[in-house]
Amino acid sequence: MGCFFSKRRKAAQGGQQQQQQQQAAGADGEPASGEEKAPQYSWDQRAKIDPKDYTFSGLKDETVGRLPGKVAGQQFIIQDCENCSIYIFDHSATITIDDCVNCQIFLGPIKGSVFFRDCKDCKCIVACQQFRTRDCRKLEVFLCCATQPIIESSTGMKFGCFQYYYPELALQFKDAGLSIFNNTWSNIHDFTPVSGENNWGLLPENAVVQDYVPLPSSEELKAVRISTDAMRSIIPITRGRRQKSSEESCLAVFFAGDYTTANARKLIDEMTGKGFQLVQTKEVPMKAEDAQRVFRQCASEFIPLLEKGPVVALEFNGDGAVEACQSTVNDVFNGTKVFVSESKASASQDVDNFYNFAEMQMGM
Repeated sequence: MGCFFSKRRKAAQGGQQQQQQQQAAGADGEPASGEEKAPQYSWDQRAKIDPKDYTFSGLKDETVGRLPGKVAGQQFIIQDCENCSIYIFDHSATITIDDCVNCQIFLGPIKGSVFFRDCKDCKCIVACQQFRTRDCRKLEVFLCCATQPIIESSTGMKFGCFQYYYPELALQFKDAGLSIFNNTWSNIHDFTPVSGENNWGLLPENAVVQDYVPLPSSEELKAVRISTDAMRSIIPITRGRRQKSSEESCLAVFFAGDYTTANARKLIDEMTGKGFQLVQTKEVPMKAEDAQRVFRQCASEFIPLLEKGPVVALEFNGDGAVEACQSTVNDVFNGTKVFVSESKASASQDVDNFYNFAEMQMGM
């Protein structure tokens, strides 16, 4: 780093120089004509960020939150809160939650990580890229996590599938760089397992989100038009690692296009409406060699479509899933290229091939 030195001038000289500078500048302080203005940079004009706007600290028995657009991708801190209801209805960069007790917490899409430390008896709804806890006790979490969730030195942890809707939420997922189809909510990794014990489990399949995290009671936060109806959830409700009801599964894969997400949601609605269960979903880019391995003899038909973007895969389960999926795709998506398992005999291998590839692709 360079150093700047200046020689002290005589007072008279300094005063004379200051007077000359003032005369050279206009009355409003602007440089005289012919002189260049000092450059202005974007970081000089950026609005100042007050950390207090992105922190909830030391609260007790309060309902607080941030409306859509108020966090706008910044980091957020929640600490030392007790018996509070906390709602972040916006996307953020990262969130840390420390030393919170008996709180109900909603966290909108988090581009990076959410880290719970030294928290207990909290109920949460969380969407994030990375989820981690340390030294926590009795957290119940409805989770959407793009990577494998991690718990460390934590006990009594319960997990369910993220289930929530408000109008701004879909765009917030995009702003956070999260896909609604990448959710490993039930694939928990315990860094500190205890022999003969299980530090985590799954919430009841019929768990009602509002029984855990009630809708906000404050007038300000009531302005957010929330629905916890599973049919309206931004994230498709999946069974995850729960026991499958049937030995028959079916793989359906949509290829990138203008209506990929809408088509995938439509097929989910059609199949679940017929009583089949959605086990898991995934959105991931594929290369030609990946397609050869996953789609086998059908690969040449789909390889040209891979350049358009990532594919969206769905696994359905239930007796007759393959036939029902084929029939639905033919009836509803006529003219749209969709891979569907050819038979019950090949479907299990289709599912394994695709999701093994997807896990390797996403580094899980």
